[in-house]
Amino acid sequence: MPQHLDHVTAGFLFDMDGTLVDSTAIVEAAWGRFGAEHGIDPREILAFSHGRQTIDTVTRFLPDRSHDERVALSAALVADEVRRTDGITEVPGAGALVRTLLDLGAPVALVTSAPRDLALNRMAAAGVPVPEVVVTAEDVPNGKPAPDCYRLGAEMLGLPPGDCTAFEDAEAGLVSAVASGAHVVVVGAHTSPTTEGLDRLTDHTAVTVSRAGAGFRIRS
Repeated sequence: MPQHLDHVTAGFLFDMDGTLVDSTAIVEAAWGRFGAEHGIDPREILAFSHGRQTIDTVTRFLPDRSHDERVALSAALVADEVRRTDGITEVPGAGALVRTLLDLGAPVALVTSAPRDLALNRMAAAGVPVPEVVVTAEDVPNGKPAPDCYRLGAEMLGLPPGDCTAFEDAEAGLVSAVASGAHVVVVGAHTSPTTEGLDRLTDHTAVTVSRAGAGFRIRS
C-alpha cells in the first residue's frame, strides 16, 4: 500500500467516521440491531451504509415504508448512536494532525454524513478538535456520494474545491470528494476503481504539515 504523500494545498476537508474517528463497533452494533429488527442481513446494510446519511440507508432497505416512518426510524437510530460513545477512539494521529493544522491557521472543515449532534459527540469522545467549519447531514440536500457536502465545505472555507485536499475512507465519500474536484487522499485500506491513482495513508501518524507560501505542504 503506497504511503508517500507530498502535496501543497490551500485547505483541508476531513470526513469523520473512519477518517478521523474510529466508531466501527458502535456503527456495526446499531445496524446489526436494525437488521435483526427488520429481517435484513447486517452485512448487506454495512456494505451500503458506510459514508452515507442514515436516512439514505433506511430508505434503501425499507423502500415500502412511508417517508414519515423512515424519518422516524432514522431519528431513533441517530439518537441511540448519540448516546453511545464507549469505545470511540481517534484514527491514530488524527487529533495531533488537526491540532497542528489549526495552530498553523490552516483552513480546515469537517465534512460528514452524520447529523451535527452525533458528529460533535464522536469528535469529543475521540479527543479530536472540531474545526470552526462543520458540514453535516442537515446542511446539504443530497448526501454522499453526491459532491454537495465537499463543495459546501470548500465554499465555507472561501476556497474552490480544487484548491482543497479531502481525506476520506469510504466509497460513497470518495466518490463525493472526487466529484467535488478536490485533491483526494484515501485513509485506510479501501480499494476500488475510485481509489486508483489517489494518494493514500494508513492513518495520520506519519503526516507532517508546514507552510508553503500561501498554502500548506502535507507529507508522509
